[in-house]
Amino acid sequence: MSSPSQPKTQKQINLLRGWPHASLLPTAAITNAAQTALTNPSISTPGLLYGPDAGYEPLREEIASWLSGFNSGSAAASTPVSGPADPDRICITGGASQNLACVLQVYSDPGYTRVWMVAPCYFLACRIFADSGLKMAAVGEGKDGVDLEGLEKKLQEAEGIERKKLKTPKPWSKTYRNIIYCVPTFSNPSGKTMTLPCRKSLVQLARKYDALIITDDVYDFLQWPTTATSSIPASNKTTALLPRLVDVDRTLDPIPSQDGFGNTVSNGSFSKIAGPGTRTGWAEASPKFTYGLSQCGSSRSGGAPSQLTATIVCELLRSGELGRHIEGVLVPAYQRRYGALMDAIQRWLVPLGVTVGEVSSEGGIFGGFFVWVEMPAGVDSGVVARRAKEREGLVVAPGSMFEVEGDDSVKFDRGVRLCFAWVEEEELAEGVERLGRVVREITEEGVTGRVDEGELGVDLGEFR
Repeated sequence: MSSPSQPKTQKQINLLRGWPHASLLPTAAITNAAQTALTNPSISTPGLLYGPDAGYEPLREEIASWLSGFNSGSAAASTPVSGPADPDRICITGGASQNLACVLQVYSDPGYTRVWMVAPCYFLACRIFADSGLKMAAVGEGKDGVDLEGLEKKLQEAEGIERKKLKTPKPWSKTYRNIIYCVPTFSNPSGKTMTLPCRKSLVQLARKYDALIITDDVYDFLQWPTTATSSIPASNKTTALLPRLVDVDRTLDPIPSQDGFGNTVSNGSFSKIAGPGTRTGWAEASPKFTYGLSQCGSSRSGGAPSQLTATIVCELLRSGELGRHIEGVLVPAYQRRYGALMDAIQRWLVPLGVTVGEVSSEGGIFGGFFVWVEMPAGVDSGVVARRAKEREGLVVAPGSMFEVEGDDSVKFDRGVRLCFAWVEEEELAEGVERLGRVVREITEEGVTGRVDEGELGVDLGEFR
């Protein structure tokens, strides 16, 4: 163990950064897709011009077909839920973050709309809501993915608050009274997956309180069994684990009108499966909702975002290369990395009293990028994160990063998010061993107090 006054000089290990490792990027496949798109004038010409408001039509068609197949059923759903492929339900976006901002521009009003964020939450989403002038409040995940009782209580209390719309109504949009934001499958940061009964109840609450549920559905394709006895066979690995909330919304009785806005929008992205630099994603909702979204001022002015990249991603999907990359490269790699991280946690952290959050869903399936751990009682994760960086060259994400901005009612003083996607696979165990040394030191010294993320000396914008 190193002396506190003599920090080690060693390679930094970053278990905070939520990026895919460079070796997992489908560079060759994207190169081939780009060559196909750019050497064919029927593709490259529209790709280099302003695109239609809703985005490149062939990509909308490919995404609709792809999602329809993947979400056609699940181990937890007795009947198909996604419906037939319908490109009118798809709107091409510049990625999940860019689209979240557009959704807020079209469907919220800072004087009228309240935001309810399921916490621990994706921390950079708070900035997007704040930029739209929206007031945020936290609701805990609970054991099923959302504390439904706590959420309804807060919704009821907020009903009595006078609200005044500031925006001029537009015929292609509506202003929701409430917005509920969550990552329902393999959540960032907790890894938790919302149960099917909770998804249904959440949609019912949204209908009751005029709420729009915005879901970041960006990790759904990255799933694997955590044990050899998983109840979901390998042959079903390309089938969705659970119906998305957008699918629940359009199939849950009473079936909503086909020409309505609905109460959900699925925010998808190619960032986690093709590469963050593609800056291309999609929104799926009712046709009326996606049309209104396509009328966002920035899309009407500049055309659909990511027009050229959309043509390349379209070829990547059409060729089947993206699906093969997910199944043949990403899922096996992340399964190995997850296993290595969990083995290290059991060896170096659990004996110190560290507990592990959700590590599998119903059927023994886990996925995504992150594992959530809780420090022993009395150990503040902010102190752990600062000392880990200063003395061990280890960067981790303390729980305070994932609290909702401006709401102190839900705190995560002991939580730490660990990402297994970014660093070299062999560095995962070393990183957890370093973390264990820090936790042991702090426990033995009895250090108390709270350190917030602003004191860590890292640029949080790099660590999505």
